[in-house]
Amino acid sequence: MKQSTINVLRQIRDAKRPAVLATRLADGRESIIDPEQPDGLGPAALDAVRTDRSGPVEIDGEEWFLQVFNPPLRMLIIGGVHIAQHLNTMARQAGYDVTVIDPRAAFASTERFPGTTLNHQWPDAAMAELTPDHRTAVVALTHDPKIDDPAIHAALESNAFYVGALGSRRTHAGRRERLQAADVDPALLDRIHAPIGLDIGARSPAEIALSIVAEVTQVLRRGGAR
Repeated sequence: MKQSTINVLRQIRDAKRPAVLATRLADGRESIIDPEQPDGLGPAALDAVRTDRSGPVEIDGEEWFLQVFNPPLRMLIIGGVHIAQHLNTMARQAGYDVTVIDPRAAFASTERFPGTTLNHQWPDAAMAELTPDHRTAVVALTHDPKIDDPAIHAALESNAFYVGALGSRRTHAGRRERLQAADVDPALLDRIHAPIGLDIGARSPAEIALSIVAEVTQVLRRGGAR
């Protein structure tokens, strides 16, 4: 790989944007592809980015190798509650860079979340600073509308690939009413995964965390909204 190619890929990485390095196998010609641009490699590059999978493809009779350079996966956990402790561990093991957001320092403490990035701002300020992108999952767990609602509102207006919130169907119905009253586009509300997590009959905090990681993975790899 040429030094100039490496420098461009570093710039793209620093901007937290996806890119695909396409190498023509016949002669080694390299090209950096923006997967959202409609050129000859666009659809194949976009599919590679979505599946996070590098590999050979045939385009117009030519063999290419597409190497995916995606931004890091991130998970923003709203609320340093008990479930969040288990979720933090599981998400990090699954490859996510986790940030726990909670203005209550007693909940989001280094003792409860060792080695994890903590943010003690109110969620609206934290989300504006962290700018969730298409590689970010946002999980609201506090059950406190003062904390969860601003985070969900910001997440729905971002490119976050997953937005989930803890609570029953009745709790979520009230949440939808509050968010609509706060001028959230009703069409965006369908992006919220609530009750959060895959329905595996989870009861304990660890099981609920497992169901959340499973659902986030499903949405990441297969797409789709609730």
